[in-house]
Amino acid sequence: MKRIKRTTLLLVLSALIVGMVLGKWFFGGQTHRDSPTTDVAPVSTIWTCTMHPQIRQTEPGQCPICGMDLVPLRSTETGDPGTIHMSATAMQLANVQTQRVSKGKAIKQIRLNGKVQVDERTITSQSSHIPGRIERLMINYTGEDVRKGQQLATVYSPELVVAQEELFEAHRLKSQQPELYQAARSKLSKWKLSDAQIDGILAAGTPKDNFSILSEASGVVMRKWVNTGDYIQKGQVLYDVADLSTVWVLFDVYERDLAWVHVGDNLEFTVSTLPGKSFLGQISFIDPIIDPATRVASARVEMKNSGIHLKPEMFAVGRLKSRLSQPENDLVIPASAVMWTGERSVVYVKQESNHAIGFQLREVVLGASLGDSYVVQKGLTEGEEIAVNGTFSIDAAAQLAGKPSMMNPTGAEMQAGHPGLDVAQQETMPADELSPHAAKALLILFNDYIRLKDELVQNNLEEVKKSTRLFQKHLEGTDMSLFQGRRHKAWMEQYTKLTKDLSDMVLAENLGEARRSFQSLSVATITLSSQMGSLNKTFYVQHCPMADGNRGADWLSIDKTIRNPYFGENMLTCGSIIKTIK
Repeated sequence: MKRIKRTTLLLVLSALIVGMVLGKWFFGGQTHRDSPTTDVAPVSTIWTCTMHPQIRQTEPGQCPICGMDLVPLRSTETGDPGTIHMSATAMQLANVQTQRVSKGKAIKQIRLNGKVQVDERTITSQSSHIPGRIERLMINYTGEDVRKGQQLATVYSPELVVAQEELFEAHRLKSQQPELYQAARSKLSKWKLSDAQIDGILAAGTPKDNFSILSEASGVVMRKWVNTGDYIQKGQVLYDVADLSTVWVLFDVYERDLAWVHVGDNLEFTVSTLPGKSFLGQISFIDPIIDPATRVASARVEMKNSGIHLKPEMFAVGRLKSRLSQPENDLVIPASAVMWTGERSVVYVKQESNHAIGFQLREVVLGASLGDSYVVQKGLTEGEEIAVNGTFSIDAAAQLAGKPSMMNPTGAEMQAGHPGLDVAQQETMPADELSPHAAKALLILFNDYIRLKDELVQNNLEEVKKSTRLFQKHLEGTDMSLFQGRRHKAWMEQYTKLTKDLSDMVLAENLGEARRSFQSLSVATITLSSQMGSLNKTFYVQHCPMADGNRGADWLSIDKTIRNPYFGENMLTCGSIIKTIK
């Protein structure tokens, strides 16, 4: 019995061994020999934050530090090393929009500010042709209407009394000495006495003491030069009289807009005192000389003014539609597509392949500005597709990926802190470093802001606009490549806000509108001063709780003394210092 069990066990073990060998032969061995497998880990896109490049994630989302949408750091696409590739998800998160380059008419609508002025050709200086003392004035104040031939004043003239006596004597000797008689009459005629007046003197037989001065033109008295009792000389001016039936409207044209404004252009304008009414005129003259202080030239519109609705010194706002005199249509692109760095202007051109969408940096030469668009002279061809929104997100992704970008045209990879520097270099740089050139550029802008604030304190709208234009000029001329790393992001964020607020202030029609724009401008300026630092200058953030309809508003000052720009002399010292920026 024991022998049988032993034999059975051996048979079972043998069967198991044979089965394992056969199974390995037919299944396991053949698979290894004929169909080897290799495990390849999928390459995923790395997502990062443009403000905090140290953030690295494998999925899109928001930065855990600042909450900004993450952008792709690198792309798995191959091809042109200068192209930054973006997935559809990345483009959606960055709000990237594109548009094809097309030809269009280079038409620009220009807004011009101006004033109604007296037509210089109608100004008459009403002078006295009789020396003597003014006994009576019939026109006693500026602005009074006068008519041609109207009596303006009476004058007592001893010299004229003597001349009349000579006339009487010459008249008695008229038959013997007719030449003497004519000379006596001629002397009185030179004092602007008419033949009828001279005959009246002869008929009266006695000299007249007082003589009337008559108006030589119709119009409005612009200035009165004399008073009753004044002694006057022959030819002395008594009044300046202007005919307001025609007036000039003089509009300021900036240097950058001169190419668009031509003699003969139609210009529509309005004045705030006549709401709902517009006037249409034609430019008749453009000043060939630019004012060295304001950097503007005057464009003149001549207007008939029979009802005297347009009064001298009224403010006018004009709108002119004009185009460059070129025979063919021009390439026109939106202003939002263009990025500037110093003298360079660049755009991102879309490069589409079968597998991904890419964008390539390209430098362009811009022509005239059309307001919200530009004429392109070189760098683009019709039909190419460019990014018109989200361009800074594309540029930030290019910088992080080491691709050519606006700030780094050669394409050195951006590390956290300063672009183009390796980690060892960054460790040796002070955290608060700001180059002398960058500090100088910022101080110019802050000084422009302080000047603008001071003009608002003085309630002077014209000076406010002059200071605003100067601020604009310096802001547009600031080279953004002066600012690196976090300061570059701070500059780009505040630059757009400053540009818009300054443009609104230039177009402000009154101090109220200018101050509303200044409130927003102050927020951007205060933010910029806090983020830049290293200027070796102390700023004081001052606050007025009653500004902006009792909601309160801030401004920046270099002086502890409160001078309120939102109320001026009405509430000059309303406010307090709430923060000091050193």
